[in-house]
Amino acid sequence: MLGKITVNTHSSIRIAAEKIIYIDPFKLEVAPHDADIIFVTHAHFDHFSPEDIEKIAKPETVYVMPESMQKDAAKAGIADGNLVMLTPEQKTEICGIPVETVPSYNIGKPMHPKKNGWLGYILTVGTQRIYIGGDMDATPEAAAVQCDIAMLPIGGTYTMNAKEAAALVNEMRPKTVIPTHYGSIVGLKKDEKTFLKLVDDGIDVVIKL
Repeated sequence: MLGKITVNTHSSIRIAAEKIIYIDPFKLEVAPHDADIIFVTHAHFDHFSPEDIEKIAKPETVYVMPESMQKDAAKAGIADGNLVMLTPEQKTEICGIPVETVPSYNIGKPMHPKKNGWLGYILTVGTQRIYIGGDMDATPEAAAVQCDIAMLPIGGTYTMNAKEAAALVNEMRPKTVIPTHYGSIVGLKKDEKTFLKLVDDGIDVVIKL
């Protein structure tokens, strides 16, 4: 499964499995129009980019967003018939992919308030549970997630930093973790070295950025 996961930049993720899945597409250099499902974690420009969505969309693409982004979706011209709006702590199935939502928010920072209902997603792709955290801190809901692969921000400022993310991973105990949200808009490339150093032995850290 790891070979099917690409991190383009920042938190822009592509999973090429039985369905072509994108999460928060951003700064894409190609326009393949191949997305079966596009997941958006929240409304900030570096996670919800209509320009980049247009590069990967096709007529039958399904868009999955927080319920609070209804107006954002309409403004971007996304048809209601292609749109699935979700709230935290839901379970559903989209295009045959089991999906669970996890609240994604900051603790002690104002940028991603819990009241916005923004989302992380757990996607079951094949036999693997993949958790994409979105912009978040080390929350109790995240600590309770059971997954095979965790994709979590480490860049600090708007999210948890590398030290905080490593502590969360050590509590969650996924088989594999892929750090995101560093090395471009926020966070430094060297953050991955701090993260690698602090994650417990027995948890694989895979660098995709």
